[in-house]
Amino acid sequence: MRSAKIAITLDPALLARLDRLVRESRFPNRSQAIQEAIRDKLDRLKRGRLARACAMVNTAEEQKLADEGLVEDMKEWPEY
Repeated sequence: MRSAKIAITLDPALLARLDRLVRESRFPNRSQAIQEAIRDKLDRLKRGRLARACAMVNTAEEQKLADEGLVEDMKEWPEY
């Protein structure tokens, strides 16, 4: 996949930390480090949205709906 070149502005202290990671060979270069940091942050945001959506689920209501469906299904099942 092709990459797009962008310009960003970083706080000097943050840039120093980034450069230290590159010097320590944690990343091959600044671009790779920044790409990974952005990817990780976007993934965490996505997981957070999913967790919030799951927390909004009313488990009692969901169980009631599931049980209701099973009762209806059982009426159609043959007896053994």
